[in-house]
Amino acid sequence: MSWDASAQAWIDVQGADGDFGRRHVLDAPMLALVDGLAPITVLDVGCGEGRFCRLLGQRGIATTGIDPTAALIERARALHPAGDYRVASAEAMTVGQFDLVVCYLSLIDMPDLDAALARIVAAIRPGGHLLIANLTSFNTAAVHLGWVKPLLGEPSFPIDHYLEERARRTVWAGIDIINHHRPLKRYMQALLGTGLVLTHFDEPPATGGPADKRERYNRVPNFHIMLWQRP
Repeated sequence: MSWDASAQAWIDVQGADGDFGRRHVLDAPMLALVDGLAPITVLDVGCGEGRFCRLLGQRGIATTGIDPTAALIERARALHPAGDYRVASAEAMTVGQFDLVVCYLSLIDMPDLDAALARIVAAIRPGGHLLIANLTSFNTAAVHLGWVKPLLGEPSFPIDHYLEERARRTVWAGIDIINHHRPLKRYMQALLGTGLVLTHFDEPPATGGPADKRERYNRVPNFHIMLWQRP
């Protein structure tokens, strides 16, 4: 029940192109925001096997990726020898300052949100930005981690204990890890408390992939995107 034990399963699930949510929901709006900012240097916090760093590298952006899971960093280095990949947790990382810091579905994996945000904000140059893609809090508060199909009636997506911040075991496709549920206000209050300024918020729909999966996703969207600026 750890990222170390689940690293290979994660690599297999992501493949070369990423999963449904990345390919058909998040990549396009995330990359559009990056293009609008035109950063020269980017830090990807919780970069995993380095997929988003590779996408940025294809745009000629100098990227640094950090992740606490050594096997994922090893995979990132193998796939992107020109990249800068380091084994470190967000809460303990020591890096310089960057035009843009990215947390692409990684905040939910950070046990100490406040310690992580302190290091993340310190890594943003004045005037620079923090780009976040995160699971929606009603998703991480879901009962049975998703849709429930009763014997009779329509499927539903029940949630419970929404306001209770807690660690949650998440298991799928051979991956067995701990995520952290936090209500949206917890993220917003923590980010506002750092002095960052919110400049963009979106809940993007799925725009590709199989029609049935796209329709199901758009009934209960899983993700939101936020862009913050350091004054």
